[in-house]
Amino acid sequence: MIGLVGVGAVGVAAALLYKPFPPDRTPEGAYMRIARTVADDTPALAFAYLETEAQWACFSVRDARAKAAARVAASYPEPQRAELLAQYERFARAPDGADVFAIYYRERGWSRRLRKDLSGIARVEIEADRASVVTARGSRYPFRRRDNGIWGLTIFTAELEAEADRARKDLGIVEAAADDYDKLAKQRP
Repeated sequence: MIGLVGVGAVGVAAALLYKPFPPDRTPEGAYMRIARTVADDTPALAFAYLETEAQWACFSVRDARAKAAARVAASYPEPQRAELLAQYERFARAPDGADVFAIYYRERGWSRRLRKDLSGIARVEIEADRASVVTARGSRYPFRRRDNGIWGLTIFTAELEAEADRARKDLGIVEAAADDYDKLAKQRP
């Protein structure tokens, strides 16, 4: 009987103290979910809370690197083949854009950038489809409302879009060189 009362008391205390995250359709909710992914070291889960352009850039990197890796594997001679495949394959084999984001997050030390100040939320400033979460220590985290209503962090968008552009340009260079290698191969007796 005493055990049941103890379990009941713990259950009531847990119910009273449990505070769920605000919805991810608020800047506060998106920020708190990102903070959790940083604390848990699960960057792929933060992908859902990036702005749409950043997400598209991650998929573009994956797709361009996969096409480039396939052309390199099919047409390039060694040692260029091995060198380029080593460079492209980690992105080309990524199952999803979230995995591409996780690669950059780890390689570029983005967790350090976020960990500098993931203190409590002091205030949120919303202006149309843009918002800033201002932390207790004064850092600002910019967000943009996505078409689905979820708020997406924007601080990595420029870097990810630059990587997508680089991957597309590299693909063009790889395809031109692969065409040349294929022509040379056909000319050889």
